[in-house]
Amino acid sequence: MSVESFSPTADVVRVTPAAIEHFRRQIETGDDARAVRLSVKESGCTGFMYVVDMVEQGTEGDLHYHLDEGVDLFVDSAHLAVLNGTEIDYVKAGVNRQLRFNNPNAQDYCGCGESFNIANAG
Repeated sequence: MSVESFSPTADVVRVTPAAIEHFRRQIETGDDARAVRLSVKESGCTGFMYVVDMVEQGTEGDLHYHLDEGVDLFVDSAHLAVLNGTEIDYVKAGVNRQLRFNNPNAQDYCGCGESFNIANAG
């Protein structure tokens, strides 16, 4: 995995209005969740998997974004190199709706789309 330079003043992720509304509905119908937390974990056949959790608050060191009234996003700072530049969208695919992660750092995706690999700088 390559490490890119990171500017703490720039947005690591961008969230579309459709995704913000999806998160708002999840927060409103959830129990104690007040925000969304994005991280990644090593998983799947290609390397990494996105993890989206509904949380009461972020973890120490998380980047905090106030997306809209009642919708906050925490991004795991341990995975900034992997997540930097990612756009989160909520799309309709056939009869289903799903979160889509448009990550410029992702090189390969597994066949089912659940995991991804990061491009190596040569």
